[in-house]
Amino acid sequence: MTERLYYADSYCARFSARVIERLTWQDHPAVVLDQTAFYPASGGQPADRGLLGEIPVLNVVVRERDGAILHILANDLAGLSEIKGAKIEGELDWPRRFDHMQQHTGQHVLSAAFGQLLDADTVGFHMGAESSTVDVDAAYLELKAVAPVEQLANRVVWENREIGVSFVTPDDLAALSLRRLPAMEDPVRIVEISGPAMNPNASFDLNPCGGTHVARTGEIGQIKIVNLNHRGDETRIEFLCGRRSLRDYRIKNTMVNQLTRMLTVGHWELDKAVERLQDEAKHLRRDLRRARERLRKMEAAELAETAVLQGPYPVVWRIWEQPGKPPAELRALALELAQSFEANSLLASIGQRVHLCFACADESGLDAAALLRETCALLGGKGGGSSYLAQGSAPAIESSRVEAVISDLLSNLMIES
Repeated sequence: MTERLYYADSYCARFSARVIERLTWQDHPAVVLDQTAFYPASGGQPADRGLLGEIPVLNVVVRERDGAILHILANDLAGLSEIKGAKIEGELDWPRRFDHMQQHTGQHVLSAAFGQLLDADTVGFHMGAESSTVDVDAAYLELKAVAPVEQLANRVVWENREIGVSFVTPDDLAALSLRRLPAMEDPVRIVEISGPAMNPNASFDLNPCGGTHVARTGEIGQIKIVNLNHRGDETRIEFLCGRRSLRDYRIKNTMVNQLTRMLTVGHWELDKAVERLQDEAKHLRRDLRRARERLRKMEAAELAETAVLQGPYPVVWRIWEQPGKPPAELRALALELAQSFEANSLLASIGQRVHLCFACADESGLDAAALLRETCALLGGKGGGSSYLAQGSAPAIESSRVEAVISDLLSNLMIES
């Protein structure tokens, strides 16, 4: 069995070990060592990264059948393939390890604070690359409710309390005030966060855990709750610790400063400034919509004057070239022509594709969908609709080809009439 050096010393970043097994794991070379400081992915905490010799360690996992810790390597260990018990030097990616120590210890503090203030037990923990989450068994928590929890957690950080690790037997667990009993192993590793200076023997948190942790709470850095997600009877709390919290503050502070300069207000006025902008934008959108409606009516009137009789049918046809008109505008114009001017319309717009919209007045007897299908067949496109209104599109081609197809369509209407 591999000795887990991080159990006793989470700060062990360099170590020597002997290779006791070599294997292939998911198409990568892997080794088992007699001892390791590499933490394998478990308990919501990702695996460590680093080097064995000069070979990058891609992942560290626990083999289910025997609990062996497998170090998954980028390449085989050159020169060691035939040497049983070969000695190897290991080195962790320390910034990654220390970040995980900050986040995991911060989760212990935050979970204990939720338990003490809201009687909410932690039922899940996940440490992501950018943020971490804890799930607590309390529904519909709001930021206002968790603010005292965040305050207590940070007070524990500021007091720089000692964090200890010990091993107890399953029989000793009954004497400990644990909110959550672990799966029975022998021995059980207990992580303890001490109480305040005036009463250090009264533990703030006592928790079974195999993860890596800092030695004192001050090393966690600021604990910041950044988001809440309601999940039925549970609430998922997204939080940041240490460097992650500082990075988040820098990003948001930079954004706030940029916005205050753009809007020429103080940061305390940003919410009101945004409300004013939203209100202005709402009125501008309303005015723009009304202006577009008036413009569409004027454009439809101008187009109606160009209507030609194809037999008994007054028809308006028009092709807009690059950048063309959006399909929604074609539709609005076609409907306006049919409803207000009783004109049939064959409208096309050429952009990244050829967009078509055909509309027929109620009394014309023409079938817009049939006309569209005929046009799309000739242009290699597709579409559909009703006898009253039909839309479709085809691959982009030269306007002369679209014009020729529509002209032929108009000629056929005259013949049919």
